[in-house]
Amino acid sequence: MKALTVDVRQSTGRVLCSTIFRPGGKKLLAKGHLLSEEDVRLLETEGMREVWVTELEEGEVGEDQAVTGVGMEMGCGAIEIRLAAGGRANLVATQPVCNLVDEELLKQINCTSSIAIATMPNFSFATEGQRVATVKSVPFAIAQAELEAVTNILTERGPILQARPILRPAVAVLYTDPVHGDRARQMFESIMHQRLERYGLGATQSLAVVENEDSVARGLETLLRAQPTVVLIASTTAPAGPYDTVGRAISKIGCLIERFLAPVEPGNLLLLGYKNDTPVISAPGCFRSAKTNVVDLLLPPTLAQYRVSGWEIACLGHGGLLA
Repeated sequence: MKALTVDVRQSTGRVLCSTIFRPGGKKLLAKGHLLSEEDVRLLETEGMREVWVTELEEGEVGEDQAVTGVGMEMGCGAIEIRLAAGGRANLVATQPVCNLVDEELLKQINCTSSIAIATMPNFSFATEGQRVATVKSVPFAIAQAELEAVTNILTERGPILQARPILRPAVAVLYTDPVHGDRARQMFESIMHQRLERYGLGATQSLAVVENEDSVARGLETLLRAQPTVVLIASTTAPAGPYDTVGRAISKIGCLIERFLAPVEPGNLLLLGYKNDTPVISAPGCFRSAKTNVVDLLLPPTLAQYRVSGWEIACLGHGGLLA
């Protein structure tokens, strides 16, 4: 890329090489700005006769073209690309989504010298219109060969970010207590409501049962018949595991336990099972406070109907612990 001075009247469609200021010091046009016909008229009004612009050399690609191309390859799903000043392209959610991020591929791309990508964390929730990723290029232009190297990696290994839409989410809640199920409802319902509000939804259906194997099993079967996206079990007891009351009830109705023993707080353990494709999450202690915890990490992907594996839970920190 080279810089040259051109007549203002011949600068339409060119990129500014330096910021232009008014005599009083106020910024008029930023460095890297693509000059339009309106900009040219403005510069003439300000009394400018020449401007310093960039010119691509053979084998180079402009920054806007580069970040747009990488943005199209690095993301998929319910997103759109919006160009921004300074050689940036923002990926914005077009509806509520869960962001699935290939962190190893992201690290590999960010080892290159010409393109940098930033994303929201893996499994994070984003609302409509929220920025989920940004692609940034080196100023003005990058070599065609470097751009092709990045896009070839993305083409071969798949997107870095999948904005997986959350369609018609339905959360069912089972409240359990060894003495009386309504005790658990009274303790946790308000906090459960606060947690679900973060995702723009409420409990579609809920039940309160005494915490014994048969009652919990029947309660789960009743809720599952409504075909919710995810079932949450709010229990007043701890821990959660395949051999306690809740764990035995989950197994009794045919749920396959994907993961347990991931700590959610001292003395309480996460249990995740699947009845066909419907996740059932038991996390004692997580519903005593609206503070963010491991349930908030699991809700976005499960609401987006993504099957979370035991290994992915283990990668959410030390065994699943969220400080």
